[in-house]
Amino acid sequence: MGFVRAGVFSMVGLVALSFASFTLIALMPADPVEIAIRAWNLPATEETVAVLRADWGLDRPLVQRYLHWLADFVTGDWGRSFRTGEPVFAEFRARLPVSLVLGLSGLLLAIALAVPLGFLAAAWPGGFADRGSRALSVFVQAVPGFWLGLILLWVIGVQLRWIRPFANDAAAFVLPILLIALHSVAVFCRVYRRDMAETARRPYFRTALAKGLSHRQALWRHAHRSAFYALLSAVRSEAGWVIGSTATMEILFNLPGLSQFLVQSIAVRDQMVLQAYVMVIALWLLVMNALVHLALRLLDPRLA
Repeated sequence: MGFVRAGVFSMVGLVALSFASFTLIALMPADPVEIAIRAWNLPATEETVAVLRADWGLDRPLVQRYLHWLADFVTGDWGRSFRTGEPVFAEFRARLPVSLVLGLSGLLLAIALAVPLGFLAAAWPGGFADRGSRALSVFVQAVPGFWLGLILLWVIGVQLRWIRPFANDAAAFVLPILLIALHSVAVFCRVYRRDMAETARRPYFRTALAKGLSHRQALWRHAHRSAFYALLSAVRSEAGWVIGSTATMEILFNLPGLSQFLVQSIAVRDQMVLQAYVMVIALWLLVMNALVHLALRLLDPRLA
């Protein structure tokens, strides 16, 4: 019942979000027909304007346009891009793998690095790992990812020539994924370390030490599970941050992902692309929330 209720609420939220975003995008001050006529060098006649507006459904009332769009969106018809003239679904399908590889790889790499780093920080408070993770957390909060990416691109790509900038090959994904993971690993590590430190102050932890376990053994056996639970809970909020980081990396490294396509479409007020992007981001957050919730249920069956 819990999943059914959550699913119903999610669908209602998606519909409300889709209508709100559709309304805001439709009310933007620029007319996409006028932009398309200038971009495509079409004759600015009344007949041309009427044909384009009818073809794109811009001559209908707002609510009717929304209902028509919603019915088409559910069936996979996301409209056509005003800028390219191609189906939006096909454009997104071609670019989605790039964005997913960047975002998911960055998140998974951050989780994989945060567990050992957070454990070392908790096992030796005030040690190198503890101080280093704290400094990393402050650093990623203070330094913009775009600026750091430019510096690393110049050092690693231009000076050291370890990578080929803008090559769009497999090696070109390494640095963007590392930069995306950098912010998340700092957050996850401190969350993991903090929960372990709280567990180490509880009575049952002292009992484990009294039974002969070392401090590190007791941490891993009795604190790791709850600390990993807290880490996964932080993934929910971090999934939203990854969207912005992925967009920054796609633009900085010229990777053909969804965000790069979005930036190109904003200038021409490509309404179908903007609306589809909002829905894809909403679906990403819902899927990530569902996956995290499922993982938390596996770690703690009492949630069922």
